[in-house]
Amino acid sequence: MASAPCLSLLVLVAMASAASAQLSPTFYLASCPSALFIIQTAVQAAVNSEPRMGASLVRLHFHDCFVDGCDGSVLLADTGSFVGEQGAAPNAGSIRGMNVIDNIKTQVEAACTQTVSCADILAVAARDSVVALGGPTWPVLLGRRDSTTASKTNAENDLPPPTFDLQNLTTAFANKQLSITDMVALSGAHTLGQSQCRFFRNRIYNEANINTAFATALKANCPQSGGDSSLAPLDTATPNAFDNAYYSNLISQKGLLHSDQALFNGGGADNTVMSFASSAATFNNAFATAMVKMGNIAPKTGTQGQIRLVCSKVNS
Repeated sequence: MASAPCLSLLVLVAMASAASAQLSPTFYLASCPSALFIIQTAVQAAVNSEPRMGASLVRLHFHDCFVDGCDGSVLLADTGSFVGEQGAAPNAGSIRGMNVIDNIKTQVEAACTQTVSCADILAVAARDSVVALGGPTWPVLLGRRDSTTASKTNAENDLPPPTFDLQNLTTAFANKQLSITDMVALSGAHTLGQSQCRFFRNRIYNEANINTAFATALKANCPQSGGDSSLAPLDTATPNAFDNAYYSNLISQKGLLHSDQALFNGGGADNTVMSFASSAATFNNAFATAMVKMGNIAPKTGTQGQIRLVCSKVNS
């Protein structure tokens, strides 16, 4: 069940609105009142068709915000003037969901021409994906504008890879003004979706802090060589439900990625992991709060950027 935002989340929204005065959950109320319904309906249909798409849309929003702010830059295809983010190591061959965003954009443009940004569509689609899979809701602050460029280099520098340890993760999130609690909560998005063998092969063959039976089962579909794109669920317990099972998995040393298990490995995040594992409500509230904060990373507003007509390319 989706839980209502707690008081602290509402306070945080007010603080975020003050920090970026042009962002508001009611930004399109007059200019495109049907936008949120169009996005919600399309996301629900996409998730009904393929539950994994919910995880892909959440990841797409995360990968957008961590690179030069939440500005839709991750959606831009390469051009003659820049090499974009989709070919960066953390994205190449694994980033998905752009077709769903393109479909939503087409529908929104038909209702309200050049009004709703691709960056805002991404932010709302991420929220609606979580809700569609049983997770919490939160008020999405709106009014972002779209970037006119993208950078493969910035994506490779700013997106934390699955090989990061706790210290590197903490630093990467702190660089975006996100706390350890935010980091652990946002990592809980790995209660959804799957990962490719190439991202967890070293963990299952070479790391000691992993459940033996769990590693053995994974090796069947992830050999030491080949099978790079073979998939395994990030949460083996409930891979298509947004819940707190991810944290129980970590306590049982069943984190799929090195960066997952790093959250529960005798370090400073252990207590937060245990708190989220023991209380779904605590996790849901922390996740909603962190998503609002992440969505407020360096948004373009006012006359910055543009409202792209097509999410994959800059307006001509």
